[in-house]
Amino acid sequence: MKGLRTAAIYGVLVALALALGLAVNQAPPLSTLPSVDNPGPMGLRALYLYLEESGAPVSALREALDVPGIPEGVRTVVVAAPTGRPVTEAEAEALRQWVSRGGTLVYLVSRNAKTRQPHLDDWLRISEGSITPPDSEGLPSGEKDLTGTTARVWAPVGAARGLERLRVSLDQGMTVGLPEALPLAGAKGAAVLWRVPEGRGEVYVLAGVDLAENRRLELLDNLRFWDSLAARGPIAFDEFHHSVGPKPEPPSARALWVFVAQGLVVGLLYAVSRGTRFGPPRPQVVEKHRSALEYVRSLGGLARRSKVERELVPELARQLRRHMHERLGIPLALPEDEAARLLEQTCGVKAADYLAAREELVRTMEQRDIRPSEYARLVRRYSQFENIITGRAAPRAENP
Repeated sequence: MKGLRTAAIYGVLVALALALGLAVNQAPPLSTLPSVDNPGPMGLRALYLYLEESGAPVSALREALDVPGIPEGVRTVVVAAPTGRPVTEAEAEALRQWVSRGGTLVYLVSRNAKTRQPHLDDWLRISEGSITPPDSEGLPSGEKDLTGTTARVWAPVGAARGLERLRVSLDQGMTVGLPEALPLAGAKGAAVLWRVPEGRGEVYVLAGVDLAENRRLELLDNLRFWDSLAARGPIAFDEFHHSVGPKPEPPSARALWVFVAQGLVVGLLYAVSRGTRFGPPRPQVVEKHRSALEYVRSLGGLARRSKVERELVPELARQLRRHMHERLGIPLALPEDEAARLLEQTCGVKAADYLAAREELVRTMEQRDIRPSEYARLVRRYSQFENIITGRAAPRAENP
C-alpha cells in the first residue's frame, strides 16, 4: 500500500511538471494588434517596411495627436483601429483641423464595438453597415482566403484612382452619415471604403484594417492604394493609441514564477502524503528478542529429550586414532593392542587404560539404547586421551 501511494505521488508530480513545462514552452498566441511593430498576420509591419524600403518617408507617432501634435511635413496620418487608448475629444478636434489645412486622414475603423472611438465616429457619423457577401473574384489560382471577400471599386477617385478590386474581410461594412461622404468600394451594397472631404483635405474611412494587414497586403489592388497615398508625401502611423499597461514580464521572470509554483505544489503534496492517515494510529509493536541463555537452555532441554545417536560412539574412537596418527605417527591400520603399546611409549598413556576405554566403548555399542550418561562418560575419557596426545595435559600416574 505504501509503495502504491508513493508511485501515485511521483506520477502526479511528473504529470504536473510536464504540464507546467508545456505551458511555459508553448508559443505565445498570435497578436491581433494592428500595429507597425506586429509582424503577425493581422499586424501592419509588412506595410511599414514596404513603404520604407520603397523610399517613401514613413514614421510612427508615439505621442498624443494634440500635444505636441502632428509633425510638420506629414501628409497622411493612419489611425488603425486603436484599442489601447481612446482618442480624446481634443485629439479628434486636432485631427479635424489638421485635415482642414490639407492633410489626409486614413481611419481604419475597428469592427469590435467595445474598441470603437466615439469622438472620431461622431465626427464622421460612422455606423455599422450590412455584411459583405463571399466572393473570390480576382484571386489567382491556388490562392486561398477563406475569411475574405472581394470588394469592387465603385468610384475610382482620390487614392482609389486606377483601382478595380480590393480584398477585405468577410465581415460587416459601414456607413458614413455625412452628406458629402462618397462610398468608393464595396460588395453588393455593403460599402467598405468611404471618402469624406474636409476643408482642403480628405478622410478615407475603411471598415476594419483589411487593406493594411500583412496577410492581405499583396492581394488584388490593396498595395496600390497605399502606393497612391505614399505618392502624396510622408505617412505617419499612429502608435500612441496601441500601447497600454506595463510591459510583459521577461521570460526569466516567468520561469522563476513557474519554478516557485512547482516548489509550492511539491511541498503541498509532500505535506498531504506525510500528514494524512488512512485510519487511527496503531500502538507500536514492541519486539522482544530472546537472550543467549534462553537459547542455551533450549538446546540443553532438546539434548535431554533426544537419544544419543549410535554413530557418535565409534566416532570417538576414530577421532582419537586420527590424532594418534597425526601427532604421534601411529598408523591407522595397526591393531588396538599394538597402537596402545606405541601410545604408552610415546606419550605416557598406559596401554591398559586405553584398552579399558576401548572395551567400554565396545560394550556401549552392544547396548540396545545408549544413555546420555554413558556417552558422556566415554566422551570424558577420550577427551583426556586427546588432551594428552595434543599436549594440553600431562599423563596421570593412575587411571582416572
